[in-house]
Amino acid sequence: MDISTLYKCFAECGKVTTDSRNCPEGSMFIALKGETFNGNAYAAQALEKGCRYVVIDEVKYVADGDSRILLVDDCLKALQELANYHRRKMGTRIIGITGTNGKTTTKELMAAVLQKRFEVLYTQGNLNNHIGVPLTLLRLTSRHELAVIEMGANHPGEIKALTRIVEPDYGIITNVGKAHLEGFGSFEGVIQTKGELYDYLRNNGEHLIFIDKDNEHLASVSQGLTHIGYGMEGGETLYVSGRLGSCTPFLSFEWKYKEEWLEVNTRLIGSYNMKNALAAIAVGLFFGVPSRMIGEALEAYVPHNNRSQLTETADNRLIVDAYNANPTSMMAALENFRLMDVAHKMVILGDMKELGEAAREEHQKIADYLAECKFDRVLLAGEEFGKVNLSYEHYKNVEALKEVLEKDKPKEYYILIKGSNSMKLAQLQDIL
Repeated sequence: MDISTLYKCFAECGKVTTDSRNCPEGSMFIALKGETFNGNAYAAQALEKGCRYVVIDEVKYVADGDSRILLVDDCLKALQELANYHRRKMGTRIIGITGTNGKTTTKELMAAVLQKRFEVLYTQGNLNNHIGVPLTLLRLTSRHELAVIEMGANHPGEIKALTRIVEPDYGIITNVGKAHLEGFGSFEGVIQTKGELYDYLRNNGEHLIFIDKDNEHLASVSQGLTHIGYGMEGGETLYVSGRLGSCTPFLSFEWKYKEEWLEVNTRLIGSYNMKNALAAIAVGLFFGVPSRMIGEALEAYVPHNNRSQLTETADNRLIVDAYNANPTSMMAALENFRLMDVAHKMVILGDMKELGEAAREEHQKIADYLAECKFDRVLLAGEEFGKVNLSYEHYKNVEALKEVLEKDKPKEYYILIKGSNSMKLAQLQDIL
């Protein structure tokens, strides 16, 4: 089936699902495959639940005479081509965003700012891969004036593939850091892969990027593009510049556009979030959102999904940043926590995953830095932290941590909780 014919069927539905357990009435079910499932086997079930069409790629699941069953060569490829076709039909201006750290928070802040003036579609949660990105694009409607599409990667070539689907008009790389080194092979591999967004824009669209001018790694791969720059006061001529206020515990800062300085008091934890906020400010100003509305949006935004959020319990104040972790983000979180002017600091860290051969070295660096910080108490969890030289409490996993914390519950602490999502440290909130 050619893409134009498939698109006509999609246009009748307006909704796509890849989960046979969630089949909105009149939607289109696309039968994807995974290591442990085959969506083709659930096509008939999807029709029974109310889908108007099902898209499959195995002939044996075709029922003779049933026009609701659409056969394609490859369902994943069909999903991606359908999303790109729809993106072109809608013609919505799209900002593509990627980066090692901060891309989800930056995306959320950008959307909050832009929604002050526009109808905005933006990536929900962390749907930023080869399946999540096309599913997001297929949610575009004629009412959307702008879209902010997040793109993630853990192997070379993935951003290149996603930009071909998204075809962004503008781009932003929040930063590059040491993450997924097992997949990228090296830090240089990270830079090259994230830079694939710049490569696309260099050859297509308006060639315009929003860029952190303080980041030398981004500067080195951004030649030939129009820069809308943001950064800290004192740097080169910037579209937006900022200066840090306080982080006790919430981030406050000032930003300047033209000759006017404005103050923002956010609900974000961590000075490292200032660059994410400056990026959102630069994007908002570029698209004509008034300064006052930008400030309102930033101050109203409350982080969620265990990303630098403050949770107050009956006994402690928790800084929960347990969605993901890599050497760059781990060090930034610790540096910020060290500088926070609060009493009784406790740190609970879990392993940083997907670092390959660099794992031991990077975990040792964190352990060495902890020695400098002199926090009141440090608890470490995971096999990788167990391999390094350290003088802190160490536990195999989150279950072992729970046992210790249930027996000896800390009270009246500020507690930083940071680790890769697979370490499941977010579960500790219920105990602390």
